Amino acid sequence: MTHTDQPGDVANQDDGRAPSCDVDGAVKAPVPLEGIRGAVTGKAPLAKHVWFKTGGAADWLFEPADLDDLMTFMERMDDSLPVMALGLGSNLIIRDGGVPGVVVKLGKPFARAEVTGDCELTCGAGASGILVASTARDAGIARLEFLRGIPGTVGGFVRMNGGAYGREVADILIDCRVIMPDGALVTLPASDLRYSYRHSALPDGAIVVSARFKGTPGDPADIGAEMDRIAAAREESQPLRTKTGGSTFKNPEGTSAWKLVDEAGFRGFKHKGAQVSEKHTNFLLNTGSATSTAIEELGEMIRDKVFAETGVCLEWEIQRVGRP
Repeated sequence: MTHTDQPGDVANQDDGRAPSCDVDGAVKAPVPLEGIRGAVTGKAPLAKHVWFKTGGAADWLFEPADLDDLMTFMERMDDSLPVMALGLGSNLIIRDGGVPGVVVKLGKPFARAEVTGDCELTCGAGASGILVASTARDAGIARLEFLRGIPGTVGGFVRMNGGAYGREVADILIDCRVIMPDGALVTLPASDLRYSYRHSALPDGAIVVSARFKGTPGDPADIGAEMDRIAAAREESQPLRTKTGGSTFKNPEGTSAWKLVDEAGFRGFKHKGAQVSEKHTNFLLNTGSATSTAIEELGEMIRDKVFAETGVCLEWEIQRVGRP
């Protein structure tokens, strides 16, 4: 038999090395993996990474070891391969058919927040709103308290101009560092993001890796009291500790989404294991058996009825990604 000899080819002397040829049926990695230090997982289930606990798998899930690892990976990616970043998965529906291309999950290496200037914080894209607000409080930096009320991470805040309790990221962002789809690391001033309500001009496939925020001097006790007030308000009005995705629809001009949903008769309404929250009608819930399809169907039922009754077209605030 003709073959390429290598150490261990003799059966009783096999040292366990991989064969020197491609294996039939093997799935190639999205990039050459030499020198990549983070975890690369094919057909990676994503439900455990999102608050709804539903949805399919990512073709590939990459969890970079650090910024250099992420840059190397992105530089090697084919331009035709879609890529998206994943934070806490708090404002996201992963569709049941899974996500094509690569999902990049920014974990602990990107979950830092530190004071880097006068009333200035530099935060990794994986840092939670609570961490950022608490770091600012401890340093006597005010105006970032509202981040305590947003269940997500800096990367998502920056991309979506996240906001709560009368404030939004556009009010505090100095600039952000972003890896573009070609692997280039750029720093974008806030003005380049052209913020509007829950929207930015960041291109698809661009991954926020850090951001700088600017506050004002404040008393840590007063800042802490405001954070406590925000936490109590969330506890009282929102269905915390449930399988939800946060605010479902953007507030239309001049009114509140929850009010339109409530007036359309959807408070507590159930559909295939999905439910409109009794506590806050702009929150959808997975009661335990829902699929992503059912949750999205329920949202579309609400949109159709609200439009038919009021002429208002509710716009999704929750991001919906992947294959149906």
